Amino acid sequence: MAEAARRRGGNRMDPEPGEGVVFDASRAFDENGSAILGFAMNALRDRPLAEDCVQETFLRAWRSRDRYDGSRASERTWLFSIARNVVTDALRARARLPRIGDDTELETRTADAIDPLERLGILEGLARLSEPHRTALVAVHIEGRSYQELSVATGVPVATWRTRAYHALRALRGHLEGTEGQDAHS
Repeated sequence: MAEAARRRGGNRMDPEPGEGVVFDASRAFDENGSAILGFAMNALRDRPLAEDCVQETFLRAWRSRDRYDGSRASERTWLFSIARNVVTDALRARARLPRIGDDTELETRTADAIDPLERLGILEGLARLSEPHRTALVAVHIEGRSYQELSVATGVPVATWRTRAYHALRALRGHLEGTEGQDAHS
């Protein structure tokens, strides 16, 4: 039955008895496309290239849909792994292009001084955090806001903001070190 769906060219296959989760590219794009676009935009700082990366991510996912194993990782994690590879390929391709113009402008841009793969790991880690944890981490550690300011602005207690920031940092560190836990995923 799955072979018949494949021959018809559809992206949705009916599972055979005993088969695992089926990858539905249309649904996956609806659920994850904007997050992956944001991830690619942050890594590349080039919207057209980021959009191309999102398209390539879902094309690669669709081509390898038979190898997706829902027991090994969630669909979102699997898609972000593919996106990370696509963005890495784009960064490497861009690095091979000859530079035109004055390099002094590049030296003044501190964000670009970070290794692109390290930056990509940080962005991927941030994307995996839940929204409240990501908000706490960005507000406190990137924007420099105090817990008290966040509490006044949102009505959420200071202790809650401290706990969210702590768990977000711990989860991000775990992601970067390759020892991911479940601290800030829910």
